[in-house]
Amino acid sequence: MKLISFNVNGIRASVGKGLHDTLRQLNADIICFQETKATPEQVAEALKAVDGYHVNAYGAVKLGYSGTAIVSKEKPASVAFGIGMKGHDDEGRVVTATYKDMVVVCVYTPNSGEGMKRLAYRGEWDAAFKGYVSKLAKGKLPVIVTGDLNVAFQPIDIARPKDNYNKTSGYTQKEIDGMATLQGAGFVDTFRHFNPNEVKYSWWSQRFGARARNVGWRIDYVLVTKGFEKEVKDAFILNEVLGSDHCPVGIEW
Repeated sequence: MKLISFNVNGIRASVGKGLHDTLRQLNADIICFQETKATPEQVAEALKAVDGYHVNAYGAVKLGYSGTAIVSKEKPASVAFGIGMKGHDDEGRVVTATYKDMVVVCVYTPNSGEGMKRLAYRGEWDAAFKGYVSKLAKGKLPVIVTGDLNVAFQPIDIARPKDNYNKTSGYTQKEIDGMATLQGAGFVDTFRHFNPNEVKYSWWSQRFGARARNVGWRIDYVLVTKGFEKEVKDAFILNEVLGSDHCPVGIEW
């Protein structure tokens, strides 16, 4: 089985940049999209040329903003949208698909914003989301939590840690602590599990030629409930895949 997570920064725009060919080449069993910037109907329309997948998408109340989707070869037994908390579910940020062998949670974590104006909200979100996935993890099936978590967890995960620490959204101590709490609740960072010392990024600013110079951040993750990492054969970041300011990340098991 192969799972891919990809923040496409607008799924319709990404289609125009070769997304269909990318999906055919990757041939993943499950694909989790973030920042679709589209309604569920628009996501289904954008992907209709890629055969063999069931599409379950979630859109924000604000059109053209946020949005997530889980696309899979196997039809899920059930699908849930949001995390069931008032105030957190109007931005289309979480889709949960339950399959016969696992639960997959696709998440697009809120960015703390320019000047960190949403940092307080981000802290509330992190706590609520941890509670949501921790409850899922108490079930019988392994849980995969994947998506753009909008945090570089360690200095190795960001090209310029000293320049950004507590100065830039996505690399503040509050956000780092949120990720630490999530992992402490029993979720394993698969890429770092397999590649403890590898420097590799999944997002680059669209300014100043950051991607060409590989001045990036690793903010896209595949986390799994503790124990399931033993079933995982590989965890990877596909830097060579273009079409967004992020690149796909994934696992095989």
